[in-house]
Amino acid sequence: MIVITAPTSNIGSHLLNLLLDENSSRTEELRVIVRDPAKLSAPVRARVDVVTGSHGDAEVVDRAFAGADAVFWLLPPNPQAPSLDVAFSDFTRPAAKAFTANGIGHVVGVSALGRGTPGAARAGLVTASLAADDLIAGTGVAYRALANPSFMDNLLRQVVSIRDNGVFTDIVDADHKAPTAATRDIAAAAAGLLLDRSWTGFDEVPVLGPEDLSSNDLARIMSEVLGRPVRYERQSADDFRATMTGYGSSEAFVAGYVDMMRAKDDGLDAGVQRTPETASPTTFREWCEEVLKPAVQG
Repeated sequence: MIVITAPTSNIGSHLLNLLLDENSSRTEELRVIVRDPAKLSAPVRARVDVVTGSHGDAEVVDRAFAGADAVFWLLPPNPQAPSLDVAFSDFTRPAAKAFTANGIGHVVGVSALGRGTPGAARAGLVTASLAADDLIAGTGVAYRALANPSFMDNLLRQVVSIRDNGVFTDIVDADHKAPTAATRDIAAAAAGLLLDRSWTGFDEVPVLGPEDLSSNDLARIMSEVLGRPVRYERQSADDFRATMTGYGSSEAFVAGYVDMMRAKDDGLDAGVQRTPETASPTTFREWCEEVLKPAVQG
């Protein structure tokens, strides 16, 4: 049995669909932990075992992991958390205990690039994510952390601005080239590891996308695909802090994001070489054609 956390998230929903497709010819049981089962479609609910609740709750994960062989672990975003430790390690701690108590053999988690680079200790959200990985690995469970760069799909948060104003923003240097990955490729990497559990120990599995692109590169490709001008505007860290605080984000979360993006500008994501094994297939242009363009037009 495979347990999937955050099955309604972008990566989790892709993964669940992949496993359901694969499972049409397999006998692997699937169980999901979800706060609101109504967010799952009726056909999906009919094919999975549903445990209702938060996967940060000790009773919920203990019940969900009973009888399971493997777990997909994805931390939910918590912009209101009073500290990054609360958002990452504290949320993970009940599950880490439940992995051991229930004899879970394999865990696949969503994490970040940066381990071993000079800026990893001061990279905000990434530093906290790597600490949560260490917590899981410390249980002795076989663990694969999917080490990801920024997600292409994060741009969907700015669809209205891209559509109405032809603008997307962030706080990174406009010309800094870095890897970026599609969430569907991250889900595919997770599915492969969950279905073939011949691996042992702890390791990271980078998912780098096929190319490094700058924010100006992203703007050029979006303009070509959408058939309208799109430009990148670099936001100051102070303006970003004011905007996010206005949305209700905690000071700790905002500082963690700013520190992460500064570290990325300083080469945080450049520590892993792209090879046929670390490259994922979806190009940014393909993602724009298949995901962004329909979202903008819709």
